[in-house]
Amino acid sequence: MTDRRFVSTKVEVEGREEIKIVELPDIEPAAWDSDAALTIVGQRLPRSDALEKVTGRARYTADVQRGAMLHAAFVRAPIASGRVTRLDVSRALALPGVRGALVAADVPGISHMGAPLFDADIHWAGQPLAALCADTPELAREACSLVELEVEASAHAVTLEVALAENAPLVKPGGNVPRSMPRIEQRGEGLDALTRADVVITAEYRTPCAVHTPLEPHGTVAEWMGDDLTVWESTQGIFQVRKDVARAFKLPFNRVRVMKDYMGGGFGAKNYAAANTYAAIALARQLGRPVRCILDREGEQTDAGNRAASHHVVKLGARRDGTLVAISADVKIAYGYSGWFASPAKIFHELYQCANVHTSETFVYLNTGAMDSFRAPGHVEGAFALECAIDTLAHELGIDPLELRRRNYAQQDQEKNRRYSAKHLDRCYDEGAARFNWTHRRVEAAASRAHGGRLRRGVGMASQIWGAGGGPPAYATVRINPDGSVDVLTGAQDLGTGSRTVFAQIAAEALGARYDSVRTVLGDTERLPFASNSWGSITTASVGPAVRVAALQARTRVLEAAAELLSTDASNLDLSGSVVTVPGEDRTMTLAQIGRKLGDVMIMGQGSRGANPQNTAICAFAAQFAEVEVDIETGRVRVLHITSAHDSGRIINPTLAESQLEGGIIQGLGFALFEERVLDTSLGISMNPNTHDYKMPTMSDIPTIDAFFVDSSDVVANHVGARGIAEAPIIPTAPAIANAVADAIGVRVGEIPLTPWRVLAALRQG
Repeated sequence: MTDRRFVSTKVEVEGREEIKIVELPDIEPAAWDSDAALTIVGQRLPRSDALEKVTGRARYTADVQRGAMLHAAFVRAPIASGRVTRLDVSRALALPGVRGALVAADVPGISHMGAPLFDADIHWAGQPLAALCADTPELAREACSLVELEVEASAHAVTLEVALAENAPLVKPGGNVPRSMPRIEQRGEGLDALTRADVVITAEYRTPCAVHTPLEPHGTVAEWMGDDLTVWESTQGIFQVRKDVARAFKLPFNRVRVMKDYMGGGFGAKNYAAANTYAAIALARQLGRPVRCILDREGEQTDAGNRAASHHVVKLGARRDGTLVAISADVKIAYGYSGWFASPAKIFHELYQCANVHTSETFVYLNTGAMDSFRAPGHVEGAFALECAIDTLAHELGIDPLELRRRNYAQQDQEKNRRYSAKHLDRCYDEGAARFNWTHRRVEAAASRAHGGRLRRGVGMASQIWGAGGGPPAYATVRINPDGSVDVLTGAQDLGTGSRTVFAQIAAEALGARYDSVRTVLGDTERLPFASNSWGSITTASVGPAVRVAALQARTRVLEAAAELLSTDASNLDLSGSVVTVPGEDRTMTLAQIGRKLGDVMIMGQGSRGANPQNTAICAFAAQFAEVEVDIETGRVRVLHITSAHDSGRIINPTLAESQLEGGIIQGLGFALFEERVLDTSLGISMNPNTHDYKMPTMSDIPTIDAFFVDSSDVVANHVGARGIAEAPIIPTAPAIANAVADAIGVRVGEIPLTPWRVLAALRQG
């Protein structure tokens, strides 16, 4: 342990790296290894907030009610590119019950999705052009329809082909491709090494634009009390929203309070303040009343971010024994009007042992909504291309696809030449294949195909890697109340993943308290210590260690108090099940008894997250297996069974963690079979901006899912032993299903979703 109080450490989130100067915790406890005697951590305890959710008492942003509250809605652009020539809100304001309007001049210097908020220049269909505020949501929407809007359309580019064509419509002044692109990464000889391969396969793959479609859309309630602003926000990052709002409205942080209690999904789309946030705040200030702004479904589907469509040309070169000699990928990403450069090519450098890798990525600006973080951004798209290509190579070589992956197993992080904190992907291969019965199902599928008939069975698999280490800064407080109850306080968010429960389990275990006496309090920038956004699978791995340190500090202090009350030394005492005992003696005190004796003395522990290990990659791994049935007359694909084996370090609550796996797999199933934003390319508008026409999996589509974790504890990653799990399960699902479909019908469908018409087209061409 260094004597320095502040140190530099590297934190990696969704492929982005930051060097942070962080404060070291007061203690760095010994790690909970695989042999640790734990009685609460690792147990299948029920969600601490289950009753609130099933009874409807859980309060979401749309449930927030404030006195005299008003409601806001947006006027949106009906075209993909052009300019507003007239926008007159006078008719709308004349409607009884309409209280105010916002236009660009009312919100100078505020941006939304890469453009000035309410910009007169139109960059994508659905772009907000103004906001109206009224007594009810229905009246606000009616007011929007009364706004007199005239626009002048210009040529647009909403597909890669149009945007990259000669004399393409200009999306941004600098060009449709950022000046720094294409982004090229190479190790070894790159493409030149393909000449030394015995076998080279070349294949093209396409993935669609998918939209997040959370059950709860973006939403904000804003209320001013003098110069103090309170914001209730459906967000993955209360402190990030506070920062965005303070900057936009030129407020000190201590004048902005952001709260989030419950949340109905985000998947990466709710990491920052957005148009709904800024509009609610500006209107509340203008009108002197609280304002709520909740996106309607069309606004959510067109103007809240998306997973970018992508086109991949992949080349793999290998020796006859299956050893990879070279990997190449040329990727074009349909970036939209703005966003951040999530890399579909990164996984090509990470997943398999290969000395020679070359990737080129071209991000293309389009007149469509912004690309945004979406559950394992980049890796989901890249894994589809890479893992389908690996299966194509296996077929060419006549090698079992599972065996080919084993032969190219990477023992360390090749991209940065560093060790893994832990890696058990080999166990995922073994245990997953055994539970799926891989060899037997392959034989059965081949036999069913040989028998003929319209229904063809196939099996496939895919591997996965994802950065999941988390890191500082993250803080927590553990407070023992005079009645023996315990509060865990941290400014993290629970997106529905179970963070409240997980932190309570960690605190109860470390403190020695009963689990049912511990409550976790989250989601308030004014009352709670800092925690980062809930993104990049970092929450448990980041905040969990801070909670443990805080609980251990509180434990030390309560034992010192008990020692005074019991006239002994603190080192002689034990604390378990909320009872302090003197081993070997018939003397005990409960936490409640200690609290009554102490009166108003408050016992608290403060904890922070320590630095990440140096020169170490902290990743989650998985192997996923799928069985499908394809009707060769209709082209319909039905997924029958998925087995998914995951290596994610210590699992704090298996029930909640398995729920995360199942949710990710179901989302991956939608990406594989159904989900696709469909644009009218001549008009540049979405044809399915709702949950009726944007098809997602329903219960009738969901197969048998056997998702599990290989037993481990990552003691190098952090002293709790946990890594992130939320994003990993979606990554291998689409390629596993696509590989199973190729196995079933004997031809490869290189574009997802695997709709009946794409399957039938592949059968005709094959």
